[in-house]
Amino acid sequence: MSRGRRFEIRIAGFGGQGVVTIGKILGTAFTIYGGKNSVNTQSYGPESRGGACRSEVILSEGEINYPYVRRADVLVALSQSALDTYVEDLKEGGILVTESHAVTSIPQPERFRLIPVPALAIAQETGSVKSQNIVALGALYALIADLVQEPDLLRAIKESMSPAAFDRNAAAFEKGKQYVHSHFIQEP
Repeated sequence: MSRGRRFEIRIAGFGGQGVVTIGKILGTAFTIYGGKNSVNTQSYGPESRGGACRSEVILSEGEINYPYVRRADVLVALSQSALDTYVEDLKEGGILVTESHAVTSIPQPERFRLIPVPALAIAQETGSVKSQNIVALGALYALIADLVQEPDLLRAIKESMSPAAFDRNAAAFEKGKQYVHSHFIQEP
């Protein structure tokens, strides 16, 4: 990332999918543990579960004067309605991570680096559908590993939940990361 460059991440879905948690974890990993400038904002409808929800993280080497996404470098869409609402704000060539079973219609998919991940199914393999967001975070990490260190993310995950849930969520993170590595990243 060059001096002053912004990197904009938007995570969107329904309330109850852990969208806000992903943003908080990223912001903590970037700033508290990584020493970088970042800001995290979130928005959700009046319904806490089932309503529209989004979390945004802006990362910058310079000052952040405007804390909201203008043109996302990354969109993580965990529902079809989230994709439909925010896909137009994703930069051409940007990274689009989708929940592959929930997002079935993508307008002009060739405009993006499309990464469909069966996050809910992978979360079920770890023993809890509540880990869907952490699977998605692992998948995202595999794509932006040059911006954040894995130990920083794992430390932020550990801070964001009960100690009893950490091992399951660390496994979910690893499965999401490995899914992207095995399906989308060509190792030299």
